Amino acid sequence: MKAPVKRAHGFARSPCPIANALDVVGDKWSLLVVRDMLRGKQTYSDLLTSPERIPTNLLAERLERLERAGLISRSVYQQRPVRYVYALTDKGKALGEVLKAYVQWGKRFIPGTR
Repeated sequence: MKAPVKRAHGFARSPCPIANALDVVGDKWSLLVVRDMLRGKQTYSDLLTSPERIPTNLLAERLERLERAGLISRSVYQQRPVRYVYALTDKGKALGEVLKAYVQWGKRFIPGTR
């Protein structure tokens, strides 16, 4: 998924904070990547072990997108081949409160979730 094109007033659709947040993390995978990073996963390999089984091409794209949005940072931990460790920025960590709200809602209204 490409980053949104900025239009009038600097926003792709409108200045609505929900619409703009969805432009950043409103796809099927981004919040799951953030969830896993909040739980301590730091490498591409770690993130691939999630139960939702994100396809490798989508994981790579989401990591790039989250980095462009300033939610994660990456640094090299191995040179040959080049491998990265990923970390949530303060902006990314702040999504923890959003995810807590999702958890509370899911536990309340979706039977069988835990």
